Amino acid sequence: MSKLQDRAKSLNFDEVDESEVTPVAPGKPRTGVGVLTAAFGRERELKSENDDLKNKLARFDDAVVVELIDPARIKPSRFANRHELSFETPEFTQLREEIESAGRNVQPIKVRRLGQGAAAKAEFEIVFGHRRHRACLELGIPVAAIVAELSDQQLFAEMERENRNRKNLSAWEQGVMYRTALDERLYSSMRRLSEELSVSLSVVSQSVSLARLPDDVVAAFQSPLDIQFRWAAPLTEAVQKDLEGTLVRARAIARARGTMGPAAILAQLVGISDSDSSATSAEELTISKDGKVAARLTSDSKGRTVLRFAANALPESKRKALAQAIQYFLDIN
Repeated sequence: MSKLQDRAKSLNFDEVDESEVTPVAPGKPRTGVGVLTAAFGRERELKSENDDLKNKLARFDDAVVVELIDPARIKPSRFANRHELSFETPEFTQLREEIESAGRNVQPIKVRRLGQGAAAKAEFEIVFGHRRHRACLELGIPVAAIVAELSDQQLFAEMERENRNRKNLSAWEQGVMYRTALDERLYSSMRRLSEELSVSLSVVSQSVSLARLPDDVVAAFQSPLDIQFRWAAPLTEAVQKDLEGTLVRARAIARARGTMGPAAILAQLVGISDSDSSATSAEELTISKDGKVAARLTSDSKGRTVLRFAANALPESKRKALAQAIQYFLDIN
C-alpha cells in the first residue's frame, strides 16, 4: 500500500463542519478545463446574440423616423420660395382643412437641425413642406417631420426637387428660388445649377429673369403668381430698352388696374396696349422660340397690325388655338 493510500485512510470527515462547506452549484464546472469550456460556450452564445441583433438593426437602416415637432420650433429656409399670397389660395385652404380633419399632416415635411447660436426658439429649418408647416402652425398642432443632416446645397437640391415634382410653384416663385441660390453662390452659374439639378437651362434663365425684374414691374400685377414663364423675354426686353418708361407704366397700372387681367397688364407694360399704340405703331416686336425668331409683330403704313411667322414656325394644328388666343386677348377690357 502506498503512502498516499495510508494518508487517505487517516482522513476523518466526521469532524468537518458542514456549514463551512461551499456547495457546488448545479451545472457549474468543477475543474479548470470545465471553466474554460463554459467560457468558450458563453462567448459563442454572446456572439450569436450580437449577430442576431445586428441583423435586426440592419433591417432599419433605411427606415424613416418621423417626429412630431412644435411648428414654432421650426423656421422657413432662407431659400424658401413661397410668396405670402400662396398661403391665401383655395388650394392652401383645402390643404389646411385636410390636415385638420386628419389631425396631422399625413405626408411629413423635412427639416434639418440648426447649429448652436441659432435664432431664439428656432431649432430646425425647413427643407421642404413650407405649406404643410404653415397649416400646422395656424392650426396649433404638431407637425410630422423627418429630421436630416444636410448641407446648404443638399437642402436646396431636395427643396427644388420636391417643389418641381409637385408642379405647383409659379414661374416667379421658381425664379426667386434659383436667384437666391445663385446669389448665395451655391452654384457658380445658371448653367451649373441647370446641370446639377437636371433642369432645362432655358427654364432656369426665364425664371431668374422674372425674379430679377424691378419691384415696380412685379407689383403691376395683381399677384406675382400670375406672371408666366413665356413673359420673361418681353418683360426683360422692355426693361432693358426703356427702364424709366416701363417703370412709369408699371406704377400707373398698379394705381388703376382694377380687374385688369394679367395678359392686359403685360401688354401695357411692354408698350403694345391700345392706349399707347401711337407711341409703338412703328415698332417691330419679335417672338422667339429656342433662341430663334419665330414670328414678327409689325404695323403697316395704314396702321394695321401684321403678325408674320417664319416658315414652319406655326404648325397647322395650332392655327385654331392661335386664333382663339387672339380672340381672348381682344375681348379683354
